[in-house]
Amino acid sequence: MQPELVLASRSPRRREILSRLGLSFSVQPGEVDEAGVTGKDPAELVERLALSKALDVAGSRERALVIGADTIVVLGGEVLGKPADSAEAVAMLERLQGRTHQVYSGLAVVEVEAGSTVRKAVGHRVTEVTMRPVDQEEIEWYVGTGEPLDKAGAYGIQGLGVLLVDRIEGCYTNVVGMSVPLLLQLTKQLGYALVRDFRLPDDEA
Repeated sequence: MQPELVLASRSPRRREILSRLGLSFSVQPGEVDEAGVTGKDPAELVERLALSKALDVAGSRERALVIGADTIVVLGGEVLGKPADSAEAVAMLERLQGRTHQVYSGLAVVEVEAGSTVRKAVGHRVTEVTMRPVDQEEIEWYVGTGEPLDKAGAYGIQGLGVLLVDRIEGCYTNVVGMSVPLLLQLTKQLGYALVRDFRLPDDEA
């Protein structure tokens, strides 16, 4: 019997990525104290957070493949999380405009059999994003849309935030929050062909 596919994230962007692939999956956000998870570098941090989220959900499943993910924005070595409010979002975007930053997304896939974790695969991707120079009016208009307030780095490239981006180097879905090539790689390491094994029937897709 095929395991169920579970997304351990409340992110609508990650949910949309899996839906666009036509996958059959359920959502159960992993509950992790992100402040309590530390890493020596951004790559280690996102991998640890992704794995912690996946393991939190894996413990409540009988037979499943659980996907955990985490995304951070790094500018000049400093991690930029989600802005606390509109003023912080404006400040972040003022710093990002006209500069290049890195988006790190960690992914973890945990296989559960008979209620126990049996295997796991973890990795990350990095994408370089260069923002175009924008003025204060544009920044304040964008923040006023409300879009930046729940996003690392205070912008969403899949939405109106694309208006602020000049170019990217690397995986686009990584910037959205979950690298599809990496997800395919990790599930393959565990012996699964993601789209073939978990695709919705054609009459439901």
